[in-house]
Amino acid sequence: MTTHAEEVLRRLRETAALLEGHFLLTSGLHSAGYMQCAKVLQHPQHAEVMGAGIAERVRDLSVDVVMSPAIGGIVLGHEVARALGVRAIFGEREQGQMTLRRGFDLTPGERVLVVEDVTTTGGSVREVIELAQARGGTLVATAAILDRSNGTATFPAPFYPLATLHIQTYTADACPLCQQGSEPIKPGSRQV
Repeated sequence: MTTHAEEVLRRLRETAALLEGHFLLTSGLHSAGYMQCAKVLQHPQHAEVMGAGIAERVRDLSVDVVMSPAIGGIVLGHEVARALGVRAIFGEREQGQMTLRRGFDLTPGERVLVVEDVTTTGGSVREVIELAQARGGTLVATAAILDRSNGTATFPAPFYPLATLHIQTYTADACPLCQQGSEPIKPGSRQV
């Protein structure tokens, strides 16, 4: 299975996961491009390749559990965990706070890999890291299909994206698309 960056980007384009327009991102930033990874992950053959690609990069880290933020990271986290032969759990927001529900928990000292589909600011990943650490987990790494942070997302453990894509983001008051009269749309799953 090929998981080179060019192959990942080809799969994203092939499944129309890269959208163009004027978007309001989960982070509150505006952008002319949006990655809707659910469109690539809806195809099990692509999800399997992406998950295996991440697993290849972290296999030597002795991961005990893969933990992802809901909703974007669930499918990918599951595929990474399957490729590693470990559990997959996810954090979800309850009253705005990232939490473990559905009977999920961590045993103190479990080695945690945090997996997200796309990283823009890294906010969701950091929330899951804080949750994992609060539950006694030991963060060993983070990973994503795509890093579109332009190098700004940093974490307290190594970060393993399958590919990097530079899409300019803007604050609302500095957005040239807004200045041209365009209204952003919010295609993501979380309200800002």
